Amino acid sequence: MILTTTNSIEGHTIKDYLGIVTGVDASMPKTTLSFNMEKYYRSYESKVNEVKEEAFQKLKNNAMALKANAVVGISIDIETTSASGLIIVSITGTAVKVD
Repeated sequence: MILTTTNSIEGHTIKDYLGIVTGVDASMPKTTLSFNMEKYYRSYESKVNEVKEEAFQKLKNNAMALKANAVVGISIDIETTSASGLIIVSITGTAVKVD
């Protein structure tokens, strides 16, 4: 599966546009009391990456359900809330069939 933020794929021709697909995931990191902010930020960054990877898996699964072999025009939206620490990742793109 080819994933790209561009609207075309160099060396490939888009044969069919199959529809818009999304992948969304959310998580609330465990809260721990720590006086080490560097450790806290590393942990938070790791959690954001986990949520993003899960959203990408959902995007790919949704594209494969449409018999796509690529997704173009990918847009990623990452939102966090300061009160609860909730992380929401939404990824959208166009499922296509390329040669």
